[in-house]
Amino acid sequence: IKRMQDRADELGIELEVRDANLDVARQISAAEDFMAQGVDVLILTPVNEEGVVQFLRRASAEGMPVVLEGNPVEGMTTMVAICDYDTGYNAGVAAGEYARDNLGGTARVMNVGLPLLSATVLRSQGFMDGLRTVIPDATLVHDLDGGGNPDRSLEVASAALAQDADINIIYGINDSSAQGGLQAWKASGRSQDELLVVGTGGEGLGFINAMQTEPSWRIEAAMFPEKVGFTVLDAAVSLFQGAELPEHIVSPTAPLIGDEWQQFYSVEGDVRTIDWETVNALEAPARCMKTAADL
Repeated sequence: IKRMQDRADELGIELEVRDANLDVARQISAAEDFMAQGVDVLILTPVNEEGVVQFLRRASAEGMPVVLEGNPVEGMTTMVAICDYDTGYNAGVAAGEYARDNLGGTARVMNVGLPLLSATVLRSQGFMDGLRTVIPDATLVHDLDGGGNPDRSLEVASAALAQDADINIIYGINDSSAQGGLQAWKASGRSQDELLVVGTGGEGLGFINAMQTEPSWRIEAAMFPEKVGFTVLDAAVSLFQGAELPEHIVSPTAPLIGDEWQQFYSVEGDVRTIDWETVNALEAPARCMKTAADL
């Protein structure tokens, strides 16, 4: 959102943002308010894919351009998003190599997921598939619904560990999920020496702090949200201008291991700065290995 605002300022565009707070009814209400105000383009990050279908039909009927971000919805015109399965898969391969070299070649996974969205389901599936290319007998011990937030993730992960703590990899479909899983592990009094945590997203300073201070947080499936925000805003402008855009504009990702985040970001105080030249040099897949249609 910050980069969307920066780009809007660069182009002299008025951008108004409302937070749906993961409530689809609140999201639809806000979108309808924007339409009533006569905005030129809507940008929507669907809270619930099925809950947004009817609104997209109405927007199409009334000629309102809509750019989706992150999650696909039936009837969409244009979406800016990563390849979620590919992102999970590549992180899984990196995790497998780490487990092979550092965890005795075994992989017992706690997936702190979010089954509500196809995007996050694809990440989890991709992670296990990628992991098994290196460790074929990798086991999914816990498949959890962490709600995408740290408190819920902590709650379900704590309950899962109380039942079976024989895991050595925590995968989170976003950084909040990974954080909740790790906090549950630490609260149980266990050492991080034989544990690997894999986060997804790369939002703010959280993942950088974790990779610097938590010995188990060794891999981050970075989504470069600044790049997504820039691309979303430009897509909205293109739609307003009547341009024909692909259904899925793919934004690049990369698994960052250890200190590799420093190739893409610098940090001064509580501000991080993206290295645009390095991020823009990343190539997004021409097409995703799997999509929501494959679920």
